[in-house]
Amino acid sequence: MQHWVLAVDRVRHVGEPVAVVVAEDRYIAEDALDLVQVEYEPLPVVLEIEQALSEASTVLHEAVGSNVVSDRAFRYGDPESAFNAPGVRTVGTTVHYPRNTCAPMECGVVIAEHLPGDEGYDVLSNFMGPFSLHAVMAMALKVAGNKLRHRVPRDSGGSFGVKQAVFPYVVMMCLASRKAGAPVKWVEDRLEHLSAATSATARLTHIEAAVTPEGRILALRYDQADEVGAYLRAPEPATFYRMHGALTGPYAIDNLSVRNRVVVTNKTPTGLVRGFGGPQVYYALERLMDRVAVALAIDPVELRLRNFVPSDAFPYTAAAGAVLDSGDYTRLAMMAIAEADVHQLRERQAAARAAGKLYGIGVAAIVEPSVSNMGYISTVLTPEQRAKAGPKNGAIASATVAIDLLGGINVTIASAPAGQGHMTVCAQVVADVFGLEPSQVVVNVEFDTAKDAWSVAAGNYSSRFAGAVAGTVHLAAQRLRDKVSRIAAAGWGCPAGDVCFEGGQVFNREQPSQRQPFTRIAASPHWAPGLLPYGVEPGLRETAFWTPETLRAPDAQDRVNTSAAYGFVFDVCGLEIDPNTGAVVVDRYITAHDAGRLLNPALADGQIRGAFTQGLGAALLEEFRYGADGSFQSGTLADYLMPTACETPDPVIVHLETPSPFTPLGAKGLGEGNNMSTPVCIANAFSDALRPLGDVEDVRLPLTPARVLEHLQTPDPESTNPLARKAAPAPAAAGEGLSLSAQGTVEIAATPERVFAVLLDPVALAKVIPGCHELKTDGEGRYRADVTVGIGLIKARYEALIKLSDIQPPHSLRLAGSGSSSLGTGAGDGLVRLEATPTGTLLHYDYRAQVGGKVAMVGSRMLESAARVIVAQLFESLGRQASGAGDANVSWWRRLLIRLGVTK
Repeated sequence: MQHWVLAVDRVRHVGEPVAVVVAEDRYIAEDALDLVQVEYEPLPVVLEIEQALSEASTVLHEAVGSNVVSDRAFRYGDPESAFNAPGVRTVGTTVHYPRNTCAPMECGVVIAEHLPGDEGYDVLSNFMGPFSLHAVMAMALKVAGNKLRHRVPRDSGGSFGVKQAVFPYVVMMCLASRKAGAPVKWVEDRLEHLSAATSATARLTHIEAAVTPEGRILALRYDQADEVGAYLRAPEPATFYRMHGALTGPYAIDNLSVRNRVVVTNKTPTGLVRGFGGPQVYYALERLMDRVAVALAIDPVELRLRNFVPSDAFPYTAAAGAVLDSGDYTRLAMMAIAEADVHQLRERQAAARAAGKLYGIGVAAIVEPSVSNMGYISTVLTPEQRAKAGPKNGAIASATVAIDLLGGINVTIASAPAGQGHMTVCAQVVADVFGLEPSQVVVNVEFDTAKDAWSVAAGNYSSRFAGAVAGTVHLAAQRLRDKVSRIAAAGWGCPAGDVCFEGGQVFNREQPSQRQPFTRIAASPHWAPGLLPYGVEPGLRETAFWTPETLRAPDAQDRVNTSAAYGFVFDVCGLEIDPNTGAVVVDRYITAHDAGRLLNPALADGQIRGAFTQGLGAALLEEFRYGADGSFQSGTLADYLMPTACETPDPVIVHLETPSPFTPLGAKGLGEGNNMSTPVCIANAFSDALRPLGDVEDVRLPLTPARVLEHLQTPDPESTNPLARKAAPAPAAAGEGLSLSAQGTVEIAATPERVFAVLLDPVALAKVIPGCHELKTDGEGRYRADVTVGIGLIKARYEALIKLSDIQPPHSLRLAGSGSSSLGTGAGDGLVRLEATPTGTLLHYDYRAQVGGKVAMVGSRMLESAARVIVAQLFESLGRQASGAGDANVSWWRRLLIRLGVTK
């Protein structure tokens, strides 16, 4: 599969770049884009997973030959025997996990410069790497890795994984710089980001469990299909394989069978989104656990307790290879349940149901991986293919700690933080080692591939900071402290083990009078290197590299330990459903975490709250929507809704610390757990809330009011407006995009005859249509028009065909139009009816329209508002033309806007 930074021959998803404009400033570049004309030949679209799995679907990549681009089957233990064992029951369910994203505050930014001669490229961007994708970018540019210098600034406005999607634009801007002969800067806008950056992978899963009558799960069977968009873009299909070793979650299940299929569709390519792979796996597994509980009439909490990995079994090797390092799952679950009892969730549910309300309680249990094994992605290959390609494994982290001429400590890390508090934690870790205050430590998080120590795993992803990066900082600091200890011990004539660091002082534990300020004893090797003791090398700088010993390449049976550490999360949710509006309100939420040793409790709780909020959004609000023609319809924050402080309850956070034996500080990641646990916990609570009305198996996210009302089958209330009537349905059409409709009336101070005359006069009609540059007759009742339409961030110039039909002068006519532009297509149909009044004419209109392509990205809310404005402009202008006023009665402000071309 070939993936270019610009579309070649065909465009496979809305938002795929087709041309780059380079100009001296952004204003000129934006204006120049309006002059780019692209002719598109519409092709059949493939949008849904089920459609892509069909052999009859249109193939997106002819060289691949199928839309199923990967199909792997795995077997661990003896799942067939488990499912066929006497007395064992099979319980299954099918679930869908939708596309969504994390929408960081700052979008992508790239500044690229092509260097003279063969020096290569210098890039500054907020890419969250470089990790393995640095090699991808260098090879795409056809330069050696050391000819692509990539720098990341100290501050970046959020990432949550999606800044991985910056890397194709790094390549694009490098090429643009080479072409322009100057540095090039690109700043992604919100529309570009939502429509074309990346997305969480949509997944269709059928999952089954072999269950004993007592509720013990003997085996699991997964059939999963991931939809990765138009291209299998690096690092996909990693969404599947990051979680592969831990597909049995926190449960002791020895038998497992899995089928993984990856399909391509006409949607934005997927990639890293906070939780990466976890939400998809646990949405299936934890929905299944609740289905088993219903089938066996066992309490959902009790069912989970019966299947948890026992506390004395750690480190526990799961069926597919994950080495669960530490934990006490039962204890933490009971801590969460105890907190739920404190908040009286059962009592609140009983009271609500007694009052006829819909109140549900749900739980979810997950293991949260951190510090990814770089070799897990190779599980997509067969053992034979892996043997040919060579082994891949590990998760190298690096850090440098140095002491300067005045005894100050400087720390450099191979990461690219985006608001997680790396500087705070690293300063704290190093200060603890040297007995100093964190304010005495300076942490440099500006990343530079040309200067810093880094390796294939370097970057900010996979919750690797606490376990890997901070741990490696600790190792480097310990080495440097040991060196300072040897220097001090030589001067005091004592063993290095007796040298202590505390309160900004270095002293001899056995003779406390032998002491010096840290700044003095640490600076002296710079000023007097000749006095260093024998065997101590000059320089106070230590760089440490670390990789977990437990991370190995997948074995011949496809078992792989996909991460170095695994935290545990147990959530309890109580929610209420408003049957009149379909609103879902989270009443109480308890989230319990075991992330090993907590390095900074305040930052830990902040990460948990952030992940919870994003998990809440995935459950209730956030979804990427596409039209039947492949048009993207969630391109602004008016249609891609995210939770604000008003919609987000404050979760009750419970902690348990069981340190990991596999990380330097015993810490594990915790920044992604609630992205994995919260969506399914809310879904389980929702299903429980509806249980008095019947069993609900298929719970689709997000739980928007419209979806909830479908579950409730609530009829629309009768309108209190006697004049109100339902809008006529928009006509279904092949390739239909976003549908719009509206009805209304406008009073015009002119007779119906004069209004009708304007509608039939091409010259007058050209003055009426907003944004019309030219209108020419193209046969009886037909006109060709050149019209510019601007909506929000989108401005498009359409070549339109306008038809008049059903003409009954001066009473009514039908006005239809269709058009195309480089940004998409549009079509509309409207009935205009004129009614004589004592003061002129009452014009009735009823229109329906469809828009596709980039214009549809702005979404229904903004388009509906814009359509109302355009219709108002049209009929206001029609009234002026029909009354003969022209521009005479137009205000000076409106005349200025007309002169500037802002309106007509």
